[in-house]
Amino acid sequence: MPVPRARTAAVVAVLLATAAGCGDAGELRGAGATPTAVSPARLWPDLTPASSPAFDIGEVDTEAVKGVAVPGDDIREVDPVAVVRAEIAGDPGDYHGSDAPYRETTRRMAYCAKGPDHGPCPVLRPYYRDLTGDGRDELTLGFRQLPGNLTAVRVYTVDKHRLIQVMAYEDAVSAVELAGRSVIVRSPSEVAGYEYRLQWTWDQHQRAMLLTHDEMRRAGGRKHPEHPSVSPSAPPSASAR
Repeated sequence: MPVPRARTAAVVAVLLATAAGCGDAGELRGAGATPTAVSPARLWPDLTPASSPAFDIGEVDTEAVKGVAVPGDDIREVDPVAVVRAEIAGDPGDYHGSDAPYRETTRRMAYCAKGPDHGPCPVLRPYYRDLTGDGRDELTLGFRQLPGNLTAVRVYTVDKHRLIQVMAYEDAVSAVELAGRSVIVRSPSEVAGYEYRLQWTWDQHQRAMLLTHDEMRRAGGRKHPEHPSVSPSAPPSASAR
């Protein structure tokens, strides 16, 4: 029902009188000068657009893992050590022979009989979390690439009864975190006090984890978490087996 105009005027008068009697309490205060918005300036508008990517960083490299079964389509039943053994077997140039850069990784796989994260076994503890939003867990797996100080980070999902690798990256890694649908990798920088922060996020169209952020930022004395972090708005936290 519309409010009569006379009643509205009376209400306004009362509010004004109340505000006047309150003095400065609750009064709005200026926040200072607002910076002038500056639109992006496009440089070299006549530059011929590139027709192909400058670098191949494996944005959409997905592949089925051969020789590794997925019992009952449950990724938690997949043997993480078998997954790493399958990768090593499929890449003899990197892992086999006296000149292979990661030959020590192959040698230390002999210590993985009890599973990941035991003694010299290079396979790290696996983590499970729904990164694709389909209600099923994905496998986030890491293993040391030796000799050297590199860590390989991999993410796997199950599709059509097959184990599918949907993300692969290796670097000198200082921390790995899971947040929402993303995997965040932090690496030390050559610039003192700074670190690299790379973020991969699940993309439904490409059916892969895409590199969505790549930045250098101040480390700021941040303590790296021992376990993957949990985003406040994320689904249930990652679990390790």
